[in-house]
Amino acid sequence: MNTTKKSKAAAFGALFLFLLILIAGALVAVSVLMSRLDSTASALASESALFKVAQGESASAITRRLLEGGYIRSELYFRLMLKAKGLESALKAGSYEFKAGLRTSDIIELLASGKQRLVRFSVAEGSGIRAVAEAAERAGIATEEAFLAAAYDAELLRELGVPGSSFLGYLYPDTYFLPDEAGAEALIRLMVATFRTKLAALAPSSSSLSAEEVRRYVVLASVVEREYRIPEEAPLMAGVFWNRLRIGMALQSCATVVYVITERQGKPHPSRIFDRDLQINDPFNTYQFPGLPP
Repeated sequence: MNTTKKSKAAAFGALFLFLLILIAGALVAVSVLMSRLDSTASALASESALFKVAQGESASAITRRLLEGGYIRSELYFRLMLKAKGLESALKAGSYEFKAGLRTSDIIELLASGKQRLVRFSVAEGSGIRAVAEAAERAGIATEEAFLAAAYDAELLRELGVPGSSFLGYLYPDTYFLPDEAGAEALIRLMVATFRTKLAALAPSSSSLSAEEVRRYVVLASVVEREYRIPEEAPLMAGVFWNRLRIGMALQSCATVVYVITERQGKPHPSRIFDRDLQINDPFNTYQFPGLPP
């Protein structure tokens, strides 16, 4: 009797041990498989890559493109991981930089975080609207055409509280970091916001001025900046132009004629200005139209 009980206990113990080993083996196998599926895929083995997610693109479409591009090893594993993390609807549109060695789990976290690839964009002092537009296109932020359209967009000007016909003078020269293909409007909003921040820091009293008063100072400063050759000339020229405005005389600024030729007509910067240039019928030509440019 005791022998029978001992035999049963031994058999049960052996079965339990076998099942334990089987389960442990299965867990190890699953762990190895998951580690394999999560590991770096072929496209990111040694090189980085740029991956773009379109606005409104579904998780299934994104997953399919990731697999086709060689950025992940398994479409099923990627979708299961999304579901397990509750991120099926959390992948954000934008341009992302996949660095070499990135794993599937890293890609999921990156796309869900919205941390996009940033483009360095620098604007030099004295840059006109067209120059900024050309630089924006070179940087891949927006096309030149789209930027020029936004820079003269009446609705956007009203929304941002900028009087006048363009953002001339409000596009603060600085170095910016924006997502790839951020767009013209996003860039203009950032530059105008930077302008206002800098203005408030440099001239706290400007907060008491109306939007139109600020615009007059900004436009005059833009004209002066384009007119002088050395910084020491700036105060003198500002005084001359201010007096001309005060008595209703035309500014007669050669810089505004150059602006018409380069910015309005899209021609190369002239080496010299001729009398025919002074006759150009354009509201920005201060030889023909008194007061500040619009």
